[in-house]
Amino acid sequence: MTDQTAFGKRLCACRRSASLSQQELAERSGLSVKAISNLERGRARWPHPGSVYRLADALGLHDQALAQFIAAAGRRLAPAADAPAAAAAEDRLPGAAAGPVVPRQLPIPVPQFVGRQAELTALTGMLDPAGPSAHPAVVISAIGGTAGVGKTALAVRWAHQVAGAFPDGQLYVNLRGYDPGPPVPAEDALAGFLRALGGPGQDVPAGLDERAALYRSLLAGRRVLVILDNARDVEQVRPLLPGGPGCLAVVTSRDALVGLIVRDGAERLDLDLLPQADAVTLLRSLIGSRADADPKTAAALAARCARLPLALRIAAELAVARPAVPLAELVRELAGQQQRLDLFEAAGDGRTAIRAVFSWSYQNLSPPTARMFRLVGLHPGPDLTACAAASLTRTDPAQARRLLAELARAHLLTEQVPGRFGCHDLLRAYAIEHATTTGSRVGRRAAQGRLLDYYLHTAAIADRLLYPLRRRIDLVRPRSGVIPEDLSSHDQALAWLDAERSGLLAAIRLAADHGFDVHAWQLPFCLETFFHRRSHWEDWAATQQAALAAACRLGDSYAQTLAHSGIANAQLQTGRPAEALRHLATALRLREQAGDLYGQARVHLYTGWALEYQERYDDALAHSRRGLRLAQTAGMPAQPLLAEALNQVGWDLAQVGRYRRALTYCRRAVTLSHRLGNKHTQPAVLDSLAYVYQHLGQHAEAADCYRRAVELLDELGHRYQKADTLAHAGDAHHADGDLPAARQAWTQALAILDDLHHPDAGPLRAKLHPPASVPGYRADT
Repeated sequence: MTDQTAFGKRLCACRRSASLSQQELAERSGLSVKAISNLERGRARWPHPGSVYRLADALGLHDQALAQFIAAAGRRLAPAADAPAAAAAEDRLPGAAAGPVVPRQLPIPVPQFVGRQAELTALTGMLDPAGPSAHPAVVISAIGGTAGVGKTALAVRWAHQVAGAFPDGQLYVNLRGYDPGPPVPAEDALAGFLRALGGPGQDVPAGLDERAALYRSLLAGRRVLVILDNARDVEQVRPLLPGGPGCLAVVTSRDALVGLIVRDGAERLDLDLLPQADAVTLLRSLIGSRADADPKTAAALAARCARLPLALRIAAELAVARPAVPLAELVRELAGQQQRLDLFEAAGDGRTAIRAVFSWSYQNLSPPTARMFRLVGLHPGPDLTACAAASLTRTDPAQARRLLAELARAHLLTEQVPGRFGCHDLLRAYAIEHATTTGSRVGRRAAQGRLLDYYLHTAAIADRLLYPLRRRIDLVRPRSGVIPEDLSSHDQALAWLDAERSGLLAAIRLAADHGFDVHAWQLPFCLETFFHRRSHWEDWAATQQAALAAACRLGDSYAQTLAHSGIANAQLQTGRPAEALRHLATALRLREQAGDLYGQARVHLYTGWALEYQERYDDALAHSRRGLRLAQTAGMPAQPLLAEALNQVGWDLAQVGRYRRALTYCRRAVTLSHRLGNKHTQPAVLDSLAYVYQHLGQHAEAADCYRRAVELLDELGHRYQKADTLAHAGDAHHADGDLPAARQAWTQALAILDDLHHPDAGPLRAKLHPPASVPGYRADT
């Protein structure tokens, strides 16, 4: 019996002794039903220390029972005297032997940074000579809520200056608190930080509290600088604050964030307009000799720009672009623009000056560039690529790149990372104003439609690269001028989806809010594989809810079925099988009404999977058998589904102890998957077959199945799954008495996990070098 099986049996016995269902234990422990089910069946990898202690606490274990429970996990766990602290200590050491990941996320500082010496000195003064201060955060706040005053530029400039004081890395996130769209949720920011600190996507916890706890654990004992840019409010920021000394968070916001100061002990640094002398110096550094030759006019221009760095940079760029026009003439033009705006705006509005600079700069753009600027305002996400801009404006990508570059030179856009352009939220609001007052509503809707076509068809390309044999849907035809991204590999697809996640979610909201209902259900469908691969369970559920609403508005029963199934699958991942079963019952009824045998087969398989979560293995087997019969009836198009159905029936038979019968189905699944060339299904069916072989005592055959699965996973580039299967192969070799082969498989798995800085590296290392107290394991040769 492997240690995994021993722990699973003890967990199951303790749970039943406490008269708890898996669902009830999940609610008490904070783990998912799926995680508990996999542990009990020996399907999960070695239990994580934090999971062991949470389960023990939820089960009410003490003294000898607690010691036996921990020992069954086969882990080098800390004594139970301070279980939560011990769990946190191990949680913060993923792949400890390989060393922690050192993130370097700071943006490039703005050029020609001028002034702010007092503020820079004050920030540095908050650092203790021996390391960061005891203050958990510094809030850089704009006086009076003024935008464009240079909060981000100051924070980033200072962060680069003191990066050496934070040798364990620097984290950065733009929280987009004042963008037209919704701010970045704290849980999304935490997910990005956790991955930057070394946690791969599948190990990011689902809930905000769990993510915050893991984040603080990973930062404990380290010296990391965290830049939280453009925060909306205290609630958005508080979960992102480091939990102990050694780290420092710098928050920029238009809000004073008084709650952070009163409750959390943050320091506050108010940022005012640039002093007149510094504003003139910035103009002189940007414009050059013309400003040097006419300092009085340069001072007037600085005053017209209200000494705001954003306005100064835009005005300077326009002056550089018109070298033949005297500086005095430019000042007169700007003064006239301000006078026109004053007729429409309340006197004393602090935004009048900066809007005047925007208007002045906008009016001097070429017509194609001005059109690009307006339509960029219609883009709902934080940034966009040249292909997205080309689709939006119905131009070719080369021209779109030139126009975007021209807007970036004018400081109306920023190339935040190579190839991706975004803009200050004030500029976006200004662009939206012009987009809604220039041209026709029909033209704006056509532009939105092209943008949605771009997202839909690029997402479909990416989905096919991630899951080539997934059943396709008939996509809405793209409008003329739409240019999807040129993605040609699995890695390119995943990178585009990662970069565009916020934009894709915003596009779904845009589609749902503006009557593009076909896009509103098809785009979520194309993102399901990505959400599953990256563990974005809440995104998956929310977008499928939007898809269901759109499908109902359309009266499209097939789209409704897909949405109900998508919601169910997302709910299963978050441990809500009862809710999932309700959606699946509706999906099955819709497919039966439509006479769709393939669709019915798929829903029956999903239902069997959901019932496994509730330990209703006989009921699960009944649905899997029904799905198999329907897949057999559906004919050749359902052959890939047939392989999945054979595998699921075999797996369910194994769960009820009918291993000989399970062997027949799993073998048939392997044969059919091989004949179809379905390399994405073969590793899973080989894994099921290996599981059955192990329970039949045929350890050599199990090891061979694992070996073949490893080869396929290596070919597909699934590194984590490869390590997981290698670990199982090592277990099979060990059970068969082939210690050298076991050691080789575990060593290969450990190398991958160490490279990924994955928490499973620790327990696997313990297999290779077990303590004397662990019976039965002798990995040395």
